[in-house]
Amino acid sequence: MQSNISLNSRKRTKNNTQNVAGQGKNIPTKVMIFALFAVIAVILIIPFYTLFISTFKDGAVVVANGMDASIDMAKMSLKNYVILFTEKNSFFTWFFNSLFLTIGQVALQLFVSAFVAYGFAMYDFKGKNFLFVCVLFVMMVPFEILMLPLYSQVSNMHLTNSYAGIILPSIAQASTIFFFRQYLSGIPKDLVEAGRIDGASEYGIFFRLILPIMKPSFAAMAILNAMGSWNNLLWPMLVLKDATKFTLPIGLNTLMTPYGNNFNLLFVGSFLSILPIFILFMCFQKYFVDGMTAGAVKG
Repeated sequence: MQSNISLNSRKRTKNNTQNVAGQGKNIPTKVMIFALFAVIAVILIIPFYTLFISTFKDGAVVVANGMDASIDMAKMSLKNYVILFTEKNSFFTWFFNSLFLTIGQVALQLFVSAFVAYGFAMYDFKGKNFLFVCVLFVMMVPFEILMLPLYSQVSNMHLTNSYAGIILPSIAQASTIFFFRQYLSGIPKDLVEAGRIDGASEYGIFFRLILPIMKPSFAAMAILNAMGSWNNLLWPMLVLKDATKFTLPIGLNTLMTPYGNNFNLLFVGSFLSILPIFILFMCFQKYFVDGMTAGAVKG
């Protein structure tokens, strides 16, 4: 009895020693990976840091000499921020226009795309595979090819110079449908059948059972779609004519004209335009990673 206990104790000691030795071997690898990602992080942060420093400098001087990250307190001031918050300009009009448009567009994209993806993943119907291939085909077509037909259609529907003309053509986003479909394919259909047995309606199954499970994928797609909508320049510039409806990218673009450039407002406005997406990502970073990893693996 004592010999068995002693033998088991030796085996556990040996296993623990091997585990510690294995962990010791992995330490250099972990340090190298950490150092690599630290270097990548610094490289990615430098442009934002340089832009932030440039917001305290004279815009014309920055354009003439080039952007740099040097700090010269004698040449730096809060003048650009004072111009932004005190002088009459349309920056905050553009900002809230973009905010309203982004929230409305992303909400409709997630809602409609989730419904379509749910149908592809959980239902069997005639032509299902063909329609899904059509979704994949749309993903491969550049927007520049669809731009003129879309504009013609929006114009015929009298939706130009309105936010509806910007939002409606993109509410069924092909990439979002594809991502949601892949995510839902990993959910057992038995869950849907169990809901039906319990007497839940089809809408009840979607909203009460499926939607809570999709929260990570919603967060991931909300961030990606919000980035696309917030930074979108070409399509809103084609649709909108009224200057009071301009979004932030269009408004910042108007600061550069053949008759004069407002570089001071351009630099500080460009920096502040980054903050909403940055804050959104930092708040939902955990869900974003969970959603992307779960959507990438089926089953």
